[in-house]
Amino acid sequence: MGGVTSSVAAKFAFFPPDPPAYGVADEEVPPPPGAAAPAAAARRVSLTGVPWREGVEARRVRTRRGTEIIAVYVRCPKARLTVLYSHGNAADIGKMYELFVEFSACLHVNLMGYDYSGYGRSSGKASEANTFADIEAAYKCLVEVYGTREEDIILYGHE
Repeated sequence: MGGVTSSVAAKFAFFPPDPPAYGVADEEVPPPPGAAAPAAAARRVSLTGVPWREGVEARRVRTRRGTEIIAVYVRCPKARLTVLYSHGNAADIGKMYELFVEFSACLHVNLMGYDYSGYGRSSGKASEANTFADIEAAYKCLVEVYGTREEDIILYGHE
């Protein structure tokens, strides 16, 4: 019965923008099927439909549930802290992009924003279970790819 309840709840909880507010172009070739992927399984991509900004990069990040989410990292020179930003349920990183850049610059922090499974150009379906895997993957990417210390990560959610 729990699966039915979760499915019904998801219809009321998740409202991904349609169409997505951005596109994605791969920069790195994905590993062949069955090949070992990098530790964080995070490949660089370019975002289309949003303006290019110095110090901003995007990645495809694989979650433990097998979906690939899109994450954007905004680097602020000399920042010590990094905000892991979970956007609201009716946005995607294309809609949040300029806010991410301003947030980082005004507060002098690095920032990682990510799309949930089923949002933007992320694969999979929006669900409670996928949402937990999504933030876990984004957090792991910060630590493994960007070398962010766990004590320097601030979790921030918006609804």
